[in-house]
Amino acid sequence: MIHVIAAIELNEGTRESFLAEFHKIVPEVLQEDGCLEYGPTVDVATNISAQVEPRENVVTVVEKWEDIEALEAHLVAPHMLAYRERVKSMVRSATLHILQPA
Repeated sequence: MIHVIAAIELNEGTRESFLAEFHKIVPEVLQEDGCLEYGPTVDVATNISAQVEPRENVVTVVEKWEDIEALEAHLVAPHMLAYRERVKSMVRSATLHILQPA
């Protein structure tokens, strides 16, 4: 099993539009072979000192996949290619952290 933390930095003022598009693909992604968990999250303000300041223009996607092959297939799935085309004008950058249980 692998975990993926994808931080997507958005252009200012586009988070709600981005999330609307993102939520459209979640049911399709959850039906993909090997997908165990997939969903967007946003920062929440707390009084916990170790937490970074909330980022208004970042959506963090939390994913869990059976294996690397399932993740690789996800990245080229037709619905993901179409989704990326729809949101590309909203996205400033994206980073992935691909992890395994230790």
